[in-house]
Amino acid sequence: MRGLDTGPDTEPPRARRVTKAAITAVAVLAALGLLVSACASGGTGARDEGPARSDSVSVGAVAPSASPSTAEPSVDAVQLLKADPKVSAAIKHDLQPCVADEYPVDVSYGKLTGGSANDIVVNVLTCDDAVGVGSYVYRGQSGEYKNVFQAEKPPVYAEIDRGDLVVTQQVYERGDSVALPSGEEVITYRWIGDRFTEQARTRHDFSKVGGETPTPAEN
Repeated sequence: MRGLDTGPDTEPPRARRVTKAAITAVAVLAALGLLVSACASGGTGARDEGPARSDSVSVGAVAPSASPSTAEPSVDAVQLLKADPKVSAAIKHDLQPCVADEYPVDVSYGKLTGGSANDIVVNVLTCDDAVGVGSYVYRGQSGEYKNVFQAEKPPVYAEIDRGDLVVTQQVYERGDSVALPSGEEVITYRWIGDRFTEQARTRHDFSKVGGETPTPAEN
């Protein structure tokens, strides 16, 4: 008769299979427990060392859409002037680049005529001393721009001030040099109906000795 063996093979094969199955089941249950714990805490198990990221997007969150651009449309002011039959031939002839392709024009946008689109104010200057030789207002209508105001008596400069059009013109008397005018007139226009109407006119007389003396002009 075969003697008893006290080595590792003394356990019957069926018992060994049962034991292995039990160990496997315990391992699976332990792994499931870790997974459930990680899900409940919102994590993904072990994490690399370092601060947690704060710029992640939660599942199901909708990224905000980009806001529409409010930038003004690109308008070629030089071409606008050259194509305008109301602009004088002298202004068009002298409208040349000062350096390379840089033209002496100032362009600004704003609400002046009550339309849905912003209006365009264009000032044409001289290259040498930036003296205003022409000021124009263009109103946007159905994708096109219409000339609704112009002043071509230099020196002149137009700008937008709280919804009004303000035009400044230098006043010269006999014997005045270009650098020393006798004064200036500031004229305020407001869009009424379908045109600009003068609202106020102020004259400032410049002192030839010590500064300037504002003098309101009579309308």
